[in-house]
Amino acid sequence: MQVKQVSVFLENKSGRLAEVTRVLGSRNIDINALSIADTTEFGILRLIVNNPDTAVEVLKEHGFTVGITEVIAICVDNKPGGLSIALNHLEENNIGIEYMYSYIGNTGDGKAIIIIRVEETQKAVDVLKGNKVDIMPIDKIYCL
Repeated sequence: MQVKQVSVFLENKSGRLAEVTRVLGSRNIDINALSIADTTEFGILRLIVNNPDTAVEVLKEHGFTVGITEVIAICVDNKPGGLSIALNHLEENNIGIEYMYSYIGNTGDGKAIIIIRVEETQKAVDVLKGNKVDIMPIDKIYCL
């Protein structure tokens, strides 16, 4: 149920983000979701791609510092309050959220896809599934 997220450490200098996208594009790796958090000296680019293992390999070949992190992809109603239902279940079970971001696009049925990194991944999956929150299957998330 966990999705592999590619995390790339980037120095804050002109062209580094463009280089990541060029490298991935040259290997036909599609970026489906992304988030970037930065400071004055560096940033962490978080990506959901169609082939995370190849993405890590090719980025390392080009000198990037890269890692894999497990995250959860959930589907929520794409309307006001839709996300709060899932987050309330996590809060009620004392599961902290480290970060989250949205997926590019949606499921086509009025639902948005949200990527969540939590402290206790398996507990969060069990809580969400137990409360009928849709969790995207791994094979589907990589090919949307």
